[in-house]
Parts: sequence; C-alpha cells; structure tokens
Amino acid sequence: MRLPPLNALRAFEAAARHNGYIAAAEELCVTRGAVSRHIKLLEEHLGVALFHRNHRGVDLTAAGRQLLPVLTEAFARIGREAEQISSVTQDIRIICPPALSIRWLFPRLENFQAAHPGIRVRMTTEFYGAKGFDGTEYDLGVSVEHVHGRPAGITSMPLFPMVLSPACSPALLRQQSLRTPSDLARMVLLHESPQRRDWAHWLASFGIRGIDAASGPTFPNLDMAARAAAMGSGVVMADLALCHEELRNGALVLPFPEMTCVTPQGGYVLIGMRDRWDEPHLRAFREWVAQDCADLMPDLGA
Repeated sequence: MRLPPLNALRAFEAAARHNGYIAAAEELCVTRGAVSRHIKLLEEHLGVALFHRNHRGVDLTAAGRQLLPVLTEAFARIGREAEQISSVTQDIRIICPPALSIRWLFPRLENFQAAHPGIRVRMTTEFYGAKGFDGTEYDLGVSVEHVHGRPAGITSMPLFPMVLSPACSPALLRQQSLRTPSDLARMVLLHESPQRRDWAHWLASFGIRGIDAASGPTFPNLDMAARAAAMGSGVVMADLALCHEELRNGALVLPFPEMTCVTPQGGYVLIGMRDRWDEPHLRAFREWVAQDCADLMPDLGA
C-alpha cells in the first residue's frame, strides 16, 4: 500500500491528541472543515474508521488507537532530527589568517551575531596548513586573491584591497625627521613575516634605491609588527585596512601618505565551495561582510 497523504496524517494525529477537530484546526492553522476532510480522506485511504463521531466530539476506534502512537512518535522524531540538522547548518565555520582575524573580522563579529542571533560563527586562525582550503573542515575562508593551486569548485568574493604604505609612531616621526623615502635608510624596518616581501615590494614599486629591504626584525604577523611600530620600535609596512584603528586614533602615522601601492597577491577575498555558496546562512554572512567592506573602502582611498 502506498503511504497516506502527509497532511491527512498530521490532521488525524492532531485531532486524536486534542480529542477534537477545533483544537487541531487551531494548531495546524486551518479550518475545522479542512481537518474533517483530511481525516475522511485518510479513512478512505486505509479503508477503516478512525473515529467514532458523537455529540460530545470524537472517540478513537481500535484502528485509531493503533495508529496514533506510531504517528506521534514519527512526528516527534522528525521534529528532533530537523532541529538537530538545522542547528548544525546554522553554524558557520570560518578560517582566517591571524592578523586579519584579530584586526578585522573578530571585532566585527558581534555586529553580525546581533543581526543574526540564530547563526553561530566559529572562527579559527590555524590558517590552511599544507592542504589549503578545500571546503571540508570549514564553510568559508578569508584569503588573498591570487593563490596558486586553489582547488576546483571554490568560488570567491572580493572584500577589500591590500594597500601598503610605511607607518610609524608620531614620536619616532618627529625624533628622526623622517621627511623623504631616502631617510628610511637609517630607520629600523619592521617586517610582518620572515619572508620580508612587504618592504621589498613597496620600495620596488616606487623605484627607491639605497635601502636594505631585508634589514630589521621580523614578526609572525602584521598585528605584532604594527604594535611594535606603535611603541616606537621602527617603521612598519602598514596594511591600511588592517592598521585602520591605529591610523585613526593617531597611534601610527603615514610619513608618505601619497605613496601607497597594492600587492602582487591582490586584495582580500572570501572563499567557499561553489555548491554551498548560496546556502541561506552563508549568504547572510556574505551579504553582511560585503556591506562592512563597502563601509571600509573610503578609508583606503578606494
């Protein structure tokens, strides 16, 4: 026998549980007549009566008493499983590099959670490792735009450009009379990674010679290098977006504010698997972060 109509089963279960059609109709947000029609359809499908009708309402027949606990348990189990699945899919697992996490994403997550209290964001800074982002452990990632060997099936959305310019503390700027790029030759250069690509790229972009781009201490990430610069330890190659707070409050200043450049890696992008890109909770995050980045653009001169 083929399965009975689902709406008819729901109507019977509600009517049997409430011992009447009126309360069942209110629960299901339909009319009493609709409940009656659904139950009649179910009785015709099964070939047995499920209720005894009387002036007080309805009483279950033997067949009705046999069917009711089966449906009650089935609907309860469906509800439990649906709730569990929903709670899992409302989690967003994001992987993001440390400097981006602490300087951009993490301080803003409170605003997203306030706007979307039903979606929980879980963020990690243990960035990619040897395998790279493949959409298995994480739903979304934040990365630079140009990456070699990115797996197939991954799509991306631009966030904001990576704009570089030297920055230092106001006190260091005054003490060292840092007026022209050539004055950097006597300054301590702070690097945001052991690869020291930041200064080399900026100097090459403007054809500046006579400065050792490999000199100066290195740090594990930009956050630490920027904090060292704010303490007066040297000049850091600032990412204008990620150093926005220090530049806004004056902890860091730009000696050469007109001399900015973008990096060969391109800007920052949000990445995720193409086949999951439009899932409602991921789309909600994408739309929120796109607006946040649009608000940031004027401060980058973009």
